[in-house]
Amino acid sequence: MNELLKTTAVNTSSNTTVNGSTFHCSHRDDDFKYRAYTFTYLLVFPVAFLCNVGALLIFFCSRRRSASCVVMINLAISDGSFSLTLPLRLAYYIGGGEWYFPDWLCRLCVYGFYVNLYSSILLLTLLSLLRWMAVVQPLRHRTLATPTRTLLVCLGIWVFVGVASAPFLAHGVKLRGGVLRCFEPSTTSSWYRVLVLNYVGLVLGFLLPFFTIIACYSSIIRRLTASSGPLGGHQTSSCTRSRRRSVHLVTMVTATFLLSFLPYHVIRSVHLHAVCGRWSCGLTHTLQRAVSVTLCMAASNSVVNPLLYYYCTRTFRDRARDAQSTLSSRGGSIRGSVMRRRNTT
Repeated sequence: MNELLKTTAVNTSSNTTVNGSTFHCSHRDDDFKYRAYTFTYLLVFPVAFLCNVGALLIFFCSRRRSASCVVMINLAISDGSFSLTLPLRLAYYIGGGEWYFPDWLCRLCVYGFYVNLYSSILLLTLLSLLRWMAVVQPLRHRTLATPTRTLLVCLGIWVFVGVASAPFLAHGVKLRGGVLRCFEPSTTSSWYRVLVLNYVGLVLGFLLPFFTIIACYSSIIRRLTASSGPLGGHQTSSCTRSRRRSVHLVTMVTATFLLSFLPYHVIRSVHLHAVCGRWSCGLTHTLQRAVSVTLCMAASNSVVNPLLYYYCTRTFRDRARDAQSTLSSRGGSIRGSVMRRRNTT
């Protein structure tokens, strides 16, 4: 929440006063924050947009659509939609923190970040539950995990995250220092309101899914370890491929949570307590920089998910290779026709 968690304070020597309430210190790390976000979003935007649009094309061209495929389509939609808000953020940060666009676009950018963040977490959790059911309870997986039912669950996740993130639509453009600002709270009391929202997101949007994933993957690892023992020595090639995909999924989703989501939620919570609890200025500034870095890591998740599609879905991998070979053959035929024309002339 660091983009939302920036003070709108007016500096008065070493203290900051907003609406009659005084902060014990002010934040002066806008330059660091803007550089970090600009660098990250310049890298993330083209990669996230192209990879997720390409993933959607491959998924929609696939005739065989499994329950896991439905979840990954929703992940690609979430990440692709988030990437479309990045040019507005880049314009804001490159412009030194001045918002030139309508107020509703500011609210939509703030809202879109949290919808993407928590929809990605919950969809990855659903994907993990489907893989757990496929490995541990394959009969129930065949009967329950149909594409239609999975789509309904995905729609439920969208509705839940959309409604739960609605409070962030209340934060629009604010005037600070004679400049229109976005992604910043308006009053001192807003820090305490955001602290409450932080714990709602922390418990429902991160801790509960994280422990669910840990439980699923512990069960998967136990089952895979048991099936690879002496009694499970005669395994078909399809079972071996399924086990390999399960291991890939376990590794990549766990790494995503540990590298993208865990640091951001931990540092964000500590930083909010530092601000609301009036900790020392040096520690608060350090935590503010740490939140900026971990938020960049969380935003980079939209680039990581396409790797998940490729390494964990055989159909996606085959389609991607087919598309690559098709483009290569077309490129070769175009170059050949150009060379023939040159020779004839």
